[in-house]
Amino acid sequence: MTGTAATGSTDDGDGTTQDFVDHRDLLFSIVYSMLGTVADTEDVLQETWLAWSGRGTALIDNTRAYLVRIAVNKALARRAAVTRRRETYFGPWLPEPLVAPANAEPPAGTAEEAERAESVSMALMVVLETLSPLERAVFVLHEVFGYQHTEIADLLGRTPAAVRQTAHRAREHVHARRPRYRTDAALRRRVTERFAAAVGGGDLHALLDLLAPDVTLWADGGGRAPAAGRLPVHGRDQVARTLMAGAARNAATLHVRWARANGDPSAVLFAGEEPFAVLVVEPTADGDHVRDIYFVTNPEKLTRIP
Repeated sequence: MTGTAATGSTDDGDGTTQDFVDHRDLLFSIVYSMLGTVADTEDVLQETWLAWSGRGTALIDNTRAYLVRIAVNKALARRAAVTRRRETYFGPWLPEPLVAPANAEPPAGTAEEAERAESVSMALMVVLETLSPLERAVFVLHEVFGYQHTEIADLLGRTPAAVRQTAHRAREHVHARRPRYRTDAALRRRVTERFAAAVGGGDLHALLDLLAPDVTLWADGGGRAPAAGRLPVHGRDQVARTLMAGAARNAATLHVRWARANGDPSAVLFAGEEPFAVLVVEPTADGDHVRDIYFVTNPEKLTRIP
């Protein structure tokens, strides 16, 4: 973001900039949930700012709804370009992780928006990639940000009946592909620590005990960094062998900092002061095993780690 909207300046005299700044966190969360990359999200917010600041806003009754409408429709327009990039992407694609320190507090005045943004976990973002752009927009607005079907219809220029049908289709699709439970943060942190210790220590027995039989490893190197290959790796034995091979190559040169990625406890691996990977694990319902592993090593997706 460039210009006055990036600095939070309110020297435009009519409150246009401040109105945008006041809603920027919400707009970022919605657009990121639709696109999955920070660069694309920032571009959409820049386009939203230009559209907002380039027209008279004095007669707009609902600033929030107006800005969300602009941002959502521009995100839908950008989705085609994002999809084309996915088609030539090397290996599994994972969203760019939003990383914060493990003890970070949400920004003042945006706690509700931060909580909603954090509900878009890495696991959910992966499932959202399988929806159509319209289904994803409707799901994000309704299920994550609490918009009613009539509000979404107005935002997207569609009938409430059409939005309800799309929402039902998207919800059924998502629920069929993601866990319906959410383990608490403390348990997720313990499982993540056990997992990192087993892999980092080369303890194959402990790792096999921790992995669920149907575990899946999603490793996103983007063709620019070490990863597991072109496809996700499935099954306890195959995942364990893949992880042990990677640990043998890298464990001695890496150290861990605990963090939060998309709201979930995570491990950020550093080589010296440079981030090497973000690791997020999804436990089973009882918290005794790991059912999904998300491992982002693509350096382009690690540039914004604090």
